[in-house]
Amino acid sequence: MRAITVQVKKLFTAGLVVVNQGKLLLAFSNNKQAWYLPGGKIDNNETAVEALIREIREELNIELNEPGLKFYIHISATAFGEVTGIIMEQDCFLYELKETPRPSAEIKDIRYFNCYDYSFEEKQVPGVIMILEKLKKDGLVK
Repeated sequence: MRAITVQVKKLFTAGLVVVNQGKLLLAFSNNKQAWYLPGGKIDNNETAVEALIREIREELNIELNEPGLKFYIHISATAFGEVTGIIMEQDCFLYELKETPRPSAEIKDIRYFNCYDYSFEEKQVPGVIMILEKLKKDGLVK
């Protein structure tokens, strides 16, 4: 019997975790038509922090203060809205926003969710579910 090898591609990303009053900030992607952690793909020769700062500037019109970013968790999940077989590898950073985000062209809206609120969304992103579960376990979201 021959072994079958499956080629798994990895998508390296960085995500911003902002919690306010027991809820997690999510951004609605025009491209994927779903709620995601703000952030995005890490380019070649870029660290996760550099990518996150760039992506948040592009998506939410905010300049993150690098010392304010605190590594929270790394998650691996099926990449939502991508071709089958892609695994998202995401470094997630906690951050306390001191300014109001203003969504850019690629982001339709921003909203805060707890686990209960997100459970009613038609499209649920595996990575977001993982983050919400971890935040709930840590007592940060309801």
